[in-house]
Amino acid sequence: MEPKNQQTILIVEDEATLSNLSQTYLNAAGFRTLIASDGAQAIEMHTNQHPDLIILDIFLPKVDGREVLKAIRAWSDTPVIILSALNSEEDRIKGLDLGADDYITKPFSPREVVSRVKSVLRRFQTQQSNMRQDKLEFGPITIYPKVRRIEKNGDVIDLTAKEFMLLLTLASMPNEVLTRESLLSRVWGFEYLGDSRTVDVHIGTLRKKIEENPAKPRYIKTIWRVGYKFDSSGLEEESDDPQLDQ
Repeated sequence: MEPKNQQTILIVEDEATLSNLSQTYLNAAGFRTLIASDGAQAIEMHTNQHPDLIILDIFLPKVDGREVLKAIRAWSDTPVIILSALNSEEDRIKGLDLGADDYITKPFSPREVVSRVKSVLRRFQTQQSNMRQDKLEFGPITIYPKVRRIEKNGDVIDLTAKEFMLLLTLASMPNEVLTRESLLSRVWGFEYLGDSRTVDVHIGTLRKKIEENPAKPRYIKTIWRVGYKFDSSGLEEESDDPQLDQ
């Protein structure tokens, strides 16, 4: 009989040897596993089975792994770890920009896969838990998720609905880097399928409202070529990247 709180991992891999290897180690670590051998089956199983995390290969029959990730991110924030033979920095950045939460290259250590799965799930659960808290405090900034209010030094800051959700999403995962595609998925969801530069525009507006000096932000930091993070330390950034946040 399976434990009631057992988490389910969907392994999307067309090479049976690799999927079976990952399955063996994940099962031994206490996870329930599902296997999809092509992209179309992966989308169907994600929709019907609602796994807690997906391990996704890039090169898949029927539907490419990138398209699978795009389809998932159109309506879900289920954590996704890409497991791919593509190992250049550019490949990793592209995968993260599509909304992946982590990227592992082949050949891989199955023990590392288990470790990364646990790490990504912990981060995701922390984010979900933070969003349910009564308030989040970072120096002069206080966020009240349940009543959708933000205060700075006790004064209420007027934010649009999207600005508030963008700030809450970042602050709910302090010091974790979130890609633009990930932020689009989490904040805009179905409503927006366009250029991820819209995130940059909203970040710029948000900084003007909560930062003392938007050009040298203390909290909302740019991570070059990847995305943004909320720095819980509140230390001033020496310089921001003007090419990213015009």
